[in-house]
Amino acid sequence: MSEAVAAVKRGKLLVEGKAKRVYECQDPHLAVVEFTDRATAFDGRKHGNLPSKGACNAAISALAFERLQAAGIATHYVRRLGETELLVRRVDIIAIEVVLRNVVAGSLAQRLGLDEGVPLGRPVLEYYYKSDRLKDPMINAHHARALNLADDAELATIDGAAWESNRVLREFFGAAGLVLVDFKIEFGRAGGAVLLADEVSPDTCRLWDAKSGEKLDKDRFRRDMGGVMEAYHEVLRRLERAWGRPGA
Repeated sequence: MSEAVAAVKRGKLLVEGKAKRVYECQDPHLAVVEFTDRATAFDGRKHGNLPSKGACNAAISALAFERLQAAGIATHYVRRLGETELLVRRVDIIAIEVVLRNVVAGSLAQRLGLDEGVPLGRPVLEYYYKSDRLKDPMINAHHARALNLADDAELATIDGAAWESNRVLREFFGAAGLVLVDFKIEFGRAGGAVLLADEVSPDTCRLWDAKSGEKLDKDRFRRDMGGVMEAYHEVLRRLERAWGRPGA
């Protein structure tokens, strides 16, 4: 462990989510995100524990954030710490979940009566109001403004970063023989800037094998398909083969 990494010490717990914990550290502008082995689905109605999921998602997220930042997208990522931890800029999360869709799957298939697996003519961007109590209802930019979730400039930044992230991540996963079907990202405010935050992993992305169409993401847990961690480790193995290890 390097001296710089060893010097970062977790402070008090700031936030505990479904699969991550966020801690303060010595620098008030930074935080430590710990990825846990917990797995949840259907607004917490289904839950489980998947050994090594936290370490796998931390490594995948670190690689993804490094690619996004190399493409000029501002993120909260600073560096990877321990096996399950990332050092990040401390942000105030904007209560909008942004979903980018490239292929019909999940709720889009159900809402529009489309067959899962049909490529979309062009990517689709959706907003969801981040509220566990309301089960994250779908909203649009007018709702976001009316609810004071974000102003026009922030929404423009979010949209621009989301579209560019889709381009970068499709290439990132594509180099590993994976189709980025859809993904969810979040944004936060820090020092007057809007930064892409949260994580990029099989928990938040639908990833299918480019040749076979095999699902290699959280749908294996949602749909009781088995082989969840085998799929996550396969994603990490392919990404490291294509891009190297995080921080390398």
